[in-house]
Amino acid sequence: MVDFTLTDEQKNLREMAHDFAEKEIRPVAWEYDRDGTWPEDIIKKAWEVGLMNTHIPEEYGGPGAGYLDGCLIEEELSWGCSGIQTSLGCNGLATAPVVIAASDELKKEYLGRLTEAPLLASFCLTEPDAGSDVSGMKTTAVKKGDKWVINGSKCFITNGGYANWYTVYAKTDKEAGHRGISAFIVPRDAGVVVDKKEDKMGQRASNTATVSFNDVEIPADHLIGEENKGFKIAMMTLDRTRPGVAAMATGIARAAMEFAVDYSKERVQFGVPIAMHQAIQFMIADMATDVEASRLLTWKAAVMLDQGQRNTLVSSHAKRFAADAAMKVATDAVQVYGGYGFIKEYPVEKLMRDAKIMQLYEGTAQIQRLVIARETLLPRRVEEPATAGV
Repeated sequence: MVDFTLTDEQKNLREMAHDFAEKEIRPVAWEYDRDGTWPEDIIKKAWEVGLMNTHIPEEYGGPGAGYLDGCLIEEELSWGCSGIQTSLGCNGLATAPVVIAASDELKKEYLGRLTEAPLLASFCLTEPDAGSDVSGMKTTAVKKGDKWVINGSKCFITNGGYANWYTVYAKTDKEAGHRGISAFIVPRDAGVVVDKKEDKMGQRASNTATVSFNDVEIPADHLIGEENKGFKIAMMTLDRTRPGVAAMATGIARAAMEFAVDYSKERVQFGVPIAMHQAIQFMIADMATDVEASRLLTWKAAVMLDQGQRNTLVSSHAKRFAADAAMKVATDAVQVYGGYGFIKEYPVEKLMRDAKIMQLYEGTAQIQRLVIARETLLPRRVEEPATAGV
Protein backbone atom coordinates (compact mmCIF):
# COMPACT_ATOMS: atom_id res chain seq x y z
CA MET A 1 0.00 0.00 0.00
CA VAL A 2 1.31 3.47 -0.93
CA ASP A 3 0.72 5.95 1.89
CA PHE A 4 1.83 9.59 1.98
CA THR A 5 0.51 10.15 5.50
CA LEU A 6 3.11 11.62 7.85
CA THR A 7 3.52 10.26 11.35
CA ASP A 8 2.54 12.43 14.29
CA GLU A 9 6.25 12.98 14.97
CA GLN A 10 6.82 14.14 11.41
CA LYS A 11 3.82 16.46 11.54
CA ASN A 12 5.17 17.98 14.75
CA LEU A 13 8.63 18.34 13.21
CA ARG A 14 7.22 20.11 10.15
CA GLU A 15 5.12 22.39 12.35
CA MET A 16 8.14 23.26 14.48
CA ALA A 17 10.19 24.07 11.36
CA HIS A 18 7.35 26.18 9.94
CA ASP A 19 6.95 28.10 13.19
CA PHE A 20 10.69 28.78 13.26
CA ALA A 21 10.62 29.97 9.65
CA GLU A 22 7.61 32.18 10.31
CA LYS A 23 8.88 33.77 13.52
CA GLU A 24 12.67 33.80 13.14
CA ILE A 25 13.37 33.84 9.39
CA ARG A 26 10.54 35.52 7.44
CA PRO A 27 10.58 38.79 9.44
CA VAL A 28 14.25 39.46 8.56
CA ALA A 29 14.69 37.55 5.29
CA TRP A 30 14.32 40.47 2.89
CA GLU A 31 16.50 42.73 5.05
CA TYR A 32 19.21 40.04 5.23
CA ASP A 33 18.98 39.57 1.48
CA ARG A 34 19.34 43.28 0.79
CA ASP A 35 22.41 43.69 2.98
CA GLY A 36 23.94 40.25 2.47
CA THR A 37 23.87 39.78 6.25
CA TRP A 38 25.40 36.66 7.79
CA PRO A 39 22.57 35.02 9.83
CA GLU A 40 24.67 34.08 12.85
CA ASP A 41 21.87 34.69 15.33
CA ILE A 42 19.46 32.47 13.38
CA ILE A 43 22.08 29.73 13.07
CA LYS A 44 22.53 29.65 16.84
CA LYS A 45 18.77 29.52 17.43
CA ALA A 46 18.26 26.77 14.83
CA TRP A 47 21.06 24.72 16.40
CA GLU A 48 19.57 25.14 19.86
CA VAL A 49 16.11 23.89 18.83
CA GLY A 50 17.48 20.93 16.85
CA LEU A 51 16.88 22.05 13.25
CA MET A 52 20.48 21.46 12.20
CA ASN A 53 22.63 18.32 11.80
CA THR A 54 19.51 16.16 11.61
CA HIS A 55 21.17 13.25 9.78
CA ILE A 56 24.09 12.81 12.18
CA PRO A 57 23.66 9.39 13.85
CA GLU A 58 22.73 9.23 17.51
CA GLU A 59 26.03 7.60 18.48
CA TYR A 60 27.83 10.79 17.42
CA GLY A 61 25.47 13.16 19.20
CA GLY A 62 22.93 13.78 16.46
CA PRO A 63 19.23 12.94 16.31
CA GLY A 64 19.66 10.33 13.56
CA ALA A 65 16.62 11.66 11.73
CA GLY A 66 15.51 10.17 8.42
CA TYR A 67 15.89 11.79 5.02
CA LEU A 68 12.18 12.49 4.73
CA ASP A 69 12.33 14.22 8.10
CA GLY A 70 15.13 16.39 6.75
CA CYS A 71 13.13 17.28 3.65
CA LEU A 72 10.18 18.38 5.77
CA ILE A 73 12.46 20.78 7.62
CA GLU A 74 14.20 22.04 4.50
CA GLU A 75 10.98 22.88 2.67
CA GLU A 76 9.65 24.88 5.59
CA LEU A 77 12.87 26.78 6.29
CA SER A 78 13.27 27.56 2.57
CA TRP A 79 9.70 28.85 2.58
CA GLY A 80 11.10 31.31 5.10
CA CYS A 81 14.31 32.06 3.16
CA SER A 82 16.28 29.62 1.05
CA GLY A 83 19.48 31.62 1.54
CA ILE A 84 19.30 31.25 5.31
CA GLN A 85 18.31 27.58 4.92
CA THR A 86 21.39 27.05 2.73
CA SER A 87 23.51 28.31 5.63
CA LEU A 88 21.64 26.11 8.10
CA GLY A 89 21.68 22.99 5.93
CA CYS A 90 25.22 22.98 4.56
CA ASN A 91 26.47 20.83 7.43
CA GLY A 92 24.41 18.00 5.94
CA LEU A 93 26.39 18.17 2.70
CA ALA A 94 29.75 18.38 4.44
CA THR A 95 29.01 15.55 6.87
CA ALA A 96 27.48 13.09 4.41
CA PRO A 97 30.88 11.83 3.11
CA VAL A 98 32.03 11.46 6.71
CA VAL A 99 28.96 9.44 7.67
CA ILE A 100 29.31 7.30 4.55
CA ALA A 101 32.99 6.42 4.62
CA ALA A 102 35.09 7.97 7.40
CA SER A 103 36.67 6.05 10.26
CA ASP A 104 34.92 5.90 13.59
CA GLU A 105 37.62 8.12 15.09
CA LEU A 106 37.02 10.84 12.50
CA LYS A 107 33.27 10.59 12.98
CA LYS A 108 33.55 11.02 16.73
CA GLU A 109 35.86 14.02 16.39
CA TYR A 110 34.32 16.00 13.56
CA LEU A 111 30.65 15.07 13.78
CA GLY A 112 30.96 15.61 17.49
CA ARG A 113 32.19 19.16 16.97
CA LEU A 114 28.96 20.06 15.19
CA THR A 115 26.65 18.48 17.75
CA GLU A 116 28.47 19.94 20.74
CA ALA A 117 28.44 23.55 19.55
CA PRO A 118 26.81 25.61 16.75
CA LEU A 119 29.76 25.16 14.41
CA LEU A 120 29.75 24.80 10.64
CA ALA A 121 31.45 22.63 8.04
CA SER A 122 31.84 23.05 4.27
CA PHE A 123 31.90 20.75 1.25
CA CYS A 124 34.77 21.55 -1.13
CA LEU A 125 34.43 19.96 -4.55
CA THR A 126 34.02 22.72 -7.16
CA GLU A 127 37.03 24.57 -8.55
CA PRO A 128 37.41 27.52 -10.94
CA ASP A 129 38.14 25.11 -13.83
CA ALA A 130 36.24 22.08 -12.55
CA GLY A 131 32.50 22.46 -12.04
CA SER A 132 30.36 19.82 -13.68
CA ASP A 133 33.57 18.12 -14.88
CA VAL A 134 34.83 16.94 -11.50
CA SER A 135 37.68 14.95 -13.08
CA GLY A 136 39.23 18.25 -14.19
CA MET A 137 40.07 19.31 -10.63
CA LYS A 138 43.62 20.57 -10.02
CA THR A 139 43.76 20.44 -6.22
CA THR A 140 46.29 17.79 -5.20
CA ALA A 141 47.01 15.76 -2.09
CA VAL A 142 50.48 14.23 -1.77
CA LYS A 143 51.43 11.71 0.91
CA LYS A 144 54.56 12.73 2.81
CA GLY A 145 55.40 10.46 5.72
CA ASP A 146 52.50 10.45 8.15
CA LYS A 147 50.81 13.46 6.58
CA TRP A 148 48.95 14.54 3.47
CA VAL A 149 49.95 17.87 1.90
CA ILE A 150 47.11 19.61 0.05
CA ASN A 151 47.49 22.36 -2.56
CA GLY A 152 44.76 24.00 -4.58
CA SER A 153 41.73 26.27 -4.57
CA LYS A 154 37.99 25.64 -4.27
CA CYS A 155 35.25 28.05 -5.28
CA PHE A 156 31.54 28.56 -4.59
CA ILE A 157 31.98 27.05 -1.12
CA THR A 158 28.88 27.49 1.05
CA ASN A 159 29.77 28.71 4.56
CA GLY A 160 33.40 28.70 3.42
CA GLY A 161 34.21 31.84 5.35
CA TYR A 162 32.82 30.49 8.63
CA ALA A 163 33.50 26.73 8.57
CA ASN A 164 35.31 25.00 11.41
CA TRP A 165 36.36 22.20 9.05
CA TYR A 166 36.10 21.23 5.41
CA THR A 167 35.43 18.06 3.43
CA VAL A 168 37.94 18.45 0.60
CA TYR A 169 38.31 16.50 -2.64
CA ALA A 170 41.75 16.34 -4.23
CA LYS A 171 43.68 14.43 -6.86
CA THR A 172 45.87 11.70 -5.39
CA ASP A 173 46.57 10.24 -8.83
CA LYS A 174 46.81 12.99 -11.47
CA GLU A 175 46.67 10.58 -14.40
CA ALA A 176 43.57 8.62 -13.36
CA GLY A 177 40.81 11.17 -14.00
CA HIS A 178 37.86 10.73 -11.66
CA ARG A 179 39.40 7.46 -10.44
CA GLY A 180 42.28 9.40 -8.94
CA ILE A 181 40.26 11.57 -6.54
CA SER A 182 40.30 11.17 -2.76
CA ALA A 183 38.33 12.84 0.03
CA PHE A 184 39.78 14.39 3.18
CA ILE A 185 38.79 16.22 6.34
CA VAL A 186 40.74 19.48 6.65
CA PRO A 187 40.42 21.50 9.88
CA ARG A 188 40.33 25.25 9.33
CA ASP A 189 43.25 25.78 11.68
CA ALA A 190 45.47 23.59 9.47
CA GLY A 191 46.04 26.69 7.35
CA VAL A 192 42.94 27.07 5.17
CA VAL A 193 42.82 30.54 3.59
CA VAL A 194 39.52 32.24 2.76
CA ASP A 195 40.26 34.33 -0.34
CA LYS A 196 37.00 36.16 -0.93
CA LYS A 197 33.25 36.26 -0.34
CA GLU A 198 31.12 36.15 -3.50
CA ASP A 199 28.56 38.89 -4.13
CA LYS A 200 25.65 36.83 -5.41
CA MET A 201 22.46 37.52 -7.34
CA GLY A 202 20.31 35.49 -4.94
CA GLN A 203 20.48 33.63 -1.63
CA ARG A 204 22.47 36.59 -0.40
CA ALA A 205 22.07 35.64 3.27
CA SER A 206 24.30 32.61 2.70
CA ASN A 207 28.07 32.87 2.67
CA THR A 208 29.74 31.68 -0.53
CA ALA A 209 33.51 31.89 -0.61
CA THR A 210 36.69 30.85 -2.40
CA VAL A 211 39.07 28.93 -0.16
CA SER A 212 42.68 27.95 -0.79
CA PHE A 213 45.01 25.27 0.49
CA ASN A 214 48.67 26.21 0.29
CA ASP A 215 50.85 23.34 1.50
CA VAL A 216 48.20 22.53 4.08
CA GLU A 217 49.26 19.51 6.12
CA ILE A 218 46.78 17.12 7.70
CA PRO A 219 47.34 13.77 9.46
CA ALA A 220 47.35 10.69 7.24
CA ASP A 221 44.28 9.35 9.04
CA HIS A 222 42.20 12.31 7.81
CA LEU A 223 41.62 10.49 4.53
CA ILE A 224 37.90 9.68 4.20
CA GLY A 225 37.44 6.10 3.09
CA GLU A 226 39.95 4.62 0.65
CA GLU A 227 42.50 6.46 -1.44
CA ASN A 228 41.29 7.23 -4.98
CA LYS A 229 37.67 6.43 -4.05
CA GLY A 230 36.62 10.04 -3.51
CA PHE A 231 34.53 10.36 -6.67
CA LYS A 232 32.33 7.45 -5.64
CA ILE A 233 31.92 8.98 -2.17
CA ALA A 234 30.98 12.34 -3.73
CA MET A 235 28.34 10.77 -5.96
CA MET A 236 26.88 8.78 -3.07
CA THR A 237 26.81 12.03 -1.10
CA LEU A 238 24.86 13.87 -3.80
CA ASP A 239 22.32 11.04 -4.00
CA ARG A 240 21.64 11.74 -0.34
CA THR A 241 21.60 15.53 -0.48
CA ARG A 242 19.72 16.18 -3.74
CA PRO A 243 16.33 15.36 -2.16
CA GLY A 244 17.06 18.15 0.33
CA VAL A 245 17.83 20.57 -2.49
CA ALA A 246 14.57 19.54 -4.16
CA ALA A 247 12.78 20.24 -0.87
CA MET A 248 14.35 23.69 -0.76
CA ALA A 249 13.18 24.38 -4.32
CA THR A 250 9.69 23.24 -3.32
CA GLY A 251 9.75 25.71 -0.43
CA ILE A 252 10.71 28.57 -2.74
CA ALA A 253 7.98 27.64 -5.22
CA ARG A 254 5.37 27.35 -2.48
CA ALA A 255 6.28 30.76 -1.07
CA ALA A 256 6.09 32.36 -4.52
CA MET A 257 2.75 30.72 -5.21
CA GLU A 258 1.28 31.88 -1.90
CA PHE A 259 2.38 35.47 -2.50
CA ALA A 260 0.91 35.34 -6.02
CA VAL A 261 -2.39 33.94 -4.73
CA ASP A 262 -2.71 36.61 -2.05
CA TYR A 263 -1.83 39.42 -4.42
CA SER A 264 -4.21 38.19 -7.12
CA LYS A 265 -7.08 38.45 -4.64
CA GLU A 266 -6.16 42.03 -3.70
CA ARG A 267 -5.16 43.57 -7.02
CA VAL A 268 -8.18 44.96 -8.89
CA GLN A 269 -8.15 45.47 -12.66
CA PHE A 270 -11.12 45.91 -15.01
CA GLY A 271 -13.35 46.21 -11.96
CA VAL A 272 -12.58 42.84 -10.32
CA PRO A 273 -9.66 41.17 -8.50
CA ILE A 274 -7.25 39.74 -11.07
CA ALA A 275 -7.86 36.31 -9.49
CA MET A 276 -11.20 36.41 -11.31
CA HIS A 277 -9.48 36.49 -14.71
CA GLN A 278 -8.95 33.10 -16.30
CA ALA A 279 -5.45 34.03 -17.49
CA ILE A 280 -4.35 34.45 -13.86
CA GLN A 281 -6.31 31.42 -12.67
CA PHE A 282 -4.49 29.17 -15.14
CA MET A 283 -1.10 30.50 -13.99
CA ILE A 284 -2.03 29.83 -10.36
CA ALA A 285 -3.27 26.34 -11.26
CA ASP A 286 0.03 25.51 -12.96
CA MET A 287 1.94 26.79 -9.92
CA ALA A 288 -0.10 24.58 -7.61
CA THR A 289 0.52 21.50 -9.75
CA ASP A 290 4.26 22.20 -9.94
CA VAL A 291 4.51 22.58 -6.16
CA GLU A 292 2.56 19.38 -5.54
CA ALA A 293 4.55 17.35 -8.08
CA SER A 294 7.85 18.71 -6.74
CA ARG A 295 6.97 17.66 -3.21
CA LEU A 296 5.89 14.17 -4.22
CA LEU A 297 9.09 13.51 -6.18
CA THR A 298 11.11 14.88 -3.27
CA TRP A 299 9.38 12.66 -0.76
CA LYS A 300 9.84 9.59 -2.96
CA ALA A 301 13.57 10.23 -3.32
CA ALA A 302 13.90 10.67 0.45
CA VAL A 303 11.80 7.65 1.38
CA MET A 304 13.88 5.43 -0.92
CA LEU A 305 16.97 6.45 1.07
CA ASP A 306 15.17 5.80 4.34
CA GLN A 307 14.31 2.33 3.06
CA GLY A 308 17.91 1.63 2.09
CA GLN A 309 17.27 1.74 -1.65
CA ARG A 310 19.53 3.30 -4.24
CA ASN A 311 17.86 6.56 -5.31
CA THR A 312 20.20 7.97 -7.98
CA LEU A 313 17.53 8.23 -10.68
CA VAL A 314 14.71 9.50 -8.50
CA SER A 315 16.91 12.03 -6.69
CA SER A 316 17.90 13.48 -10.07
CA HIS A 317 14.25 13.50 -11.15
CA ALA A 318 13.35 15.37 -7.96
CA LYS A 319 16.21 17.85 -8.06
CA ARG A 320 15.79 18.63 -11.76
CA PHE A 321 12.02 18.98 -11.70
CA ALA A 322 11.75 20.90 -8.44
CA ALA A 323 14.53 23.32 -9.40
CA ASP A 324 13.01 24.05 -12.81
CA ALA A 325 9.57 24.34 -11.21
CA ALA A 326 10.83 26.82 -8.61
CA MET A 327 12.27 29.03 -11.34
CA LYS A 328 9.04 28.86 -13.37
CA VAL A 329 6.73 29.45 -10.42
CA ALA A 330 8.81 32.37 -9.13
CA THR A 331 8.96 33.92 -12.60
CA ASP A 332 5.21 33.52 -13.02
CA ALA A 333 4.67 35.04 -9.58
CA VAL A 334 6.53 38.13 -10.77
CA GLN A 335 4.25 38.12 -13.83
CA VAL A 336 1.15 38.02 -11.62
CA TYR A 337 2.44 41.07 -9.75
CA GLY A 338 3.05 42.82 -13.07
CA GLY A 339 5.34 45.84 -12.87
CA TYR A 340 5.29 45.67 -9.08
CA GLY A 341 6.91 42.23 -9.24
CA PHE A 342 9.99 43.86 -10.74
CA ILE A 343 10.40 46.19 -7.77
CA LYS A 344 12.51 45.19 -4.78
CA GLU A 345 9.84 46.48 -2.42
CA TYR A 346 7.71 43.45 -3.33
CA PRO A 347 8.64 39.92 -2.13
CA VAL A 348 8.55 37.88 -5.33
CA GLU A 349 11.56 39.66 -6.83
CA LYS A 350 13.78 38.05 -4.18
CA LEU A 351 12.23 34.62 -4.69
CA MET A 352 12.91 34.78 -8.42
CA ARG A 353 16.59 35.54 -7.74
CA ASP A 354 16.80 32.81 -5.10
CA ALA A 355 15.21 30.23 -7.36
CA LYS A 356 17.87 30.47 -10.06
CA ILE A 357 20.63 28.84 -8.02
CA MET A 358 18.49 25.74 -7.54
CA GLN A 359 19.09 24.94 -11.23
CA LEU A 360 22.85 25.31 -10.73
CA TYR A 361 24.26 23.96 -7.47
CA GLU A 362 24.63 20.30 -6.51
CA GLY A 363 24.50 19.41 -10.19
CA THR A 364 23.05 21.67 -12.88
CA ALA A 365 19.72 20.91 -14.52
CA GLN A 366 21.69 19.68 -17.53
CA ILE A 367 23.80 17.29 -15.44
CA GLN A 368 20.60 15.94 -13.87
CA ARG A 369 19.29 15.23 -17.36
CA LEU A 370 22.51 13.35 -18.17
CA VAL A 371 22.07 11.23 -15.05
CA ILE A 372 18.41 10.61 -15.84
CA ALA A 373 19.20 9.63 -19.43
CA ARG A 374 21.97 7.27 -18.35
CA GLU A 375 19.89 5.62 -15.67
CA THR A 376 16.88 5.34 -17.96
CA LEU A 377 18.79 3.92 -20.93
CA LEU A 378 20.77 1.53 -18.74
CA PRO A 379 18.34 0.64 -15.96
CA ARG A 380 19.48 -1.17 -12.85
CA ARG A 381 17.55 -3.55 -10.70
CA VAL A 382 15.22 -1.68 -8.35
CA GLU A 383 16.38 -3.66 -5.35
CA GLU A 384 19.99 -2.53 -5.71
CA PRO A 385 20.97 -1.03 -2.33
CA ALA A 386 21.80 2.64 -1.79
CA THR A 387 25.37 1.76 -0.81
CA ALA A 388 26.11 0.55 -4.32
CA GLY A 389 27.10 4.07 -5.42
CA VAL A 390 27.57 4.72 -9.10
